[in-house]
Amino acid sequence: MRATLLYAADDVRVENVADPKIQNPTDAVVRIVLSCICGSDLWPFKSLPHTDTPRHMGHEFLGVVEETGAEVRGLVPGDLVVAPFMWADNTCGYCRDGLQTSCVHGGQWGVNGVDGGQGQIARVPYADGTLVKLPVGEDSELLPDLLTLSDILCTGYHAARTAGVERGDSVTVVGDGAVGLAAVIAAKLQGAEQIILMGRHTRRTDLGRGFGATDVVAERGEEGIARVRDLTGGEGTRKVLECVGLRDALVQSFGVVRDGGTISRVGAPQYSDVAFGFGDFMRNITLTGGVAPARAYIEELMPHILDGSIRPGRVFDRTLGLEDIADGYRAMNDREALKVLIRP
Repeated sequence: MRATLLYAADDVRVENVADPKIQNPTDAVVRIVLSCICGSDLWPFKSLPHTDTPRHMGHEFLGVVEETGAEVRGLVPGDLVVAPFMWADNTCGYCRDGLQTSCVHGGQWGVNGVDGGQGQIARVPYADGTLVKLPVGEDSELLPDLLTLSDILCTGYHAARTAGVERGDSVTVVGDGAVGLAAVIAAKLQGAEQIILMGRHTRRTDLGRGFGATDVVAERGEEGIARVRDLTGGEGTRKVLECVGLRDALVQSFGVVRDGGTISRVGAPQYSDVAFGFGDFMRNITLTGGVAPARAYIEELMPHILDGSIRPGRVFDRTLGLEDIADGYRAMNDREALKVLIRP
């Protein structure tokens, strides 16, 4: 089969690799129908040192079950399924607590002999625990929306949930990327009354307004903080959803949060030190968030897509074939595309 491999920064190739096969009785083999490029894929795309053992890329996909292992009970060939961005058995203690990203038997796509999601086919470990069956056909127009359940919609929702967004709340979303826009959707679902989106790319923030943002702040730094405070009577918002992953975004989050408020950071952090000094301690700020256990949220969020109340697939603004995926990486890296959909 054909799959996407990263050899070094700015060196993405589509090459032939071994066809996936059932290795364990709990496996399934899935023919990928749709996948995409994630903003977090851009970090290694910009920084990976050259390697002779390339990284298999991609962690968001949906597809059709082609084959199942002897112990798979909940799936049969022909089922259309979505895969969360980490696989898990969904039965261990962490999984039962809704923390499938800490599954004692789980792992990440594209490493340790497991296929990535940017290819034609993938072997899925613990298929019964990982995959969620979709109640639509392979030709459904909802597939791009349903693909967001693999990562970005659940990540935005995790930000809103861990921040404790409630009906009537004021919320600031820091970042106008796909996760930030999903966080706007999530805050709206949770009943937020005021949603301020901090972003400076007009095409993206216009989409954010369509998703439910009540205000847009394009300014950054102290100017951006002042603008948010102007919009909130000088106090800042009760909840802040940090969806970037850079230290400056977290510093900005502390600047716009109300005393006694909560910051949830779900942007994959590209820094190790957290600026949380005595002054913020005295303000009784809560800092939470983390990697989203997407598997815990898929069935909760799917009905909102099926009934048409949300259309998160609108974040996909470019579609490419698998062989052209390198162009998709460069388009996203250069801010020429928000999120690229891949049709193998």
